[in-house]
Amino acid sequence: MTPNQDLIAAATAWRRDFHRYPELLFDVDRTAARVADLLRSFGCDEVAPGIGRSGVVAVIRGGSAPASRTIGIRADMDALPIIEATNLPYASATRGRMHACGHDGHMAILLGAVKHLAATRAFSGTMVAIFQPAEEGGGGAKMMAEDGLFERFGIEEVYALHNMPGMKVGTFALSGGVMLAASDRFDIKILGKGGHAAQPHETIDPILVANHVVSALQSIVSRSVDPLDPVVLSVTSIHAGDAYNVIPSEVVLKGTVRTLSDTSRDKVESHVGALATSVAKAFGAEAELDYRRGYPPTVNHPIQARILGDAAARFAGDTAVQRDMAPIMAAEDFSYMLKARPGAIIFMGNGMTAALHHPEYDFNDRALPLGIALWVDLVTRELN
Repeated sequence: MTPNQDLIAAATAWRRDFHRYPELLFDVDRTAARVADLLRSFGCDEVAPGIGRSGVVAVIRGGSAPASRTIGIRADMDALPIIEATNLPYASATRGRMHACGHDGHMAILLGAVKHLAATRAFSGTMVAIFQPAEEGGGGAKMMAEDGLFERFGIEEVYALHNMPGMKVGTFALSGGVMLAASDRFDIKILGKGGHAAQPHETIDPILVANHVVSALQSIVSRSVDPLDPVVLSVTSIHAGDAYNVIPSEVVLKGTVRTLSDTSRDKVESHVGALATSVAKAFGAEAELDYRRGYPPTVNHPIQARILGDAAARFAGDTAVQRDMAPIMAAEDFSYMLKARPGAIIFMGNGMTAALHHPEYDFNDRALPLGIALWVDLVTRELN
């Protein structure tokens, strides 16, 4: 299926409208209302707002035979707290908010597919369009799942796509296993004894201790986990003191851990606490750890990955679909949906644009018809 020019023009207009009015996390009132209004105008059989606080779900039943299978397709709606630097005519109208990850494009693609599918009904099962809030750190996918998304709408399989800068427009990539990493965060508070900087012997310097803790944490990746099971541990913030002549009494370290397996995830968490505590104790200080698990690894199911790759290959060609891509250490809360139901996510080329989460990023509108074609092909083939 190749989208006609009217549908492409409409999707482009929707995308740029979403881009101009970005909203964050669960506070996507305008975006969700716009999505729901469009879905109703397409003639969907059901449009349900407020799923997972602010998600929107639409149901389209096929017209060629009695309903059999039900598949869901997800698009994320939220933007990022970034000051846009594109100078585009449709640039963000709200300073400090920006669609810097392409969720505007993901929504426009799914809306375009729904518009076509609702008009043609050339399939026999049920297609459920899922518009999800709070992908960027809020766990909106988990919230929707906990709100009964899969049970209420009878979803048996679930699919998603994500644009990828650096990949040529018209190409796709996925694998039948781990696609993205788990993302965890930690805060370590080093408690020492403050005092005059000219009398360090009368203090327990938490800055000195913190430096040794940072160095020790790096040994976890190099010496405590399987080198064939990728792990990233980064200390990204150190806060201590505010005077030239005072040794502070405490230091706070912040960082992130990215892992691809539950085994490494458990091991790293235990080692972070053990190392911080023991290193601090060696200097006469104390360490307090707050370790928070975030999104789990995003793991495609092999059968659904093959189905999704086949859909892309049917219109893009076999050579345009990489089916064995190596995982990347970013995170994606679609992982929660893949824990609830079999499914897969695929990366779609965005061309040589600025990177995701960059203030000069923009979704490539040339990719819109390809995304629409992917979802239409998937639904019409798999539900016949």
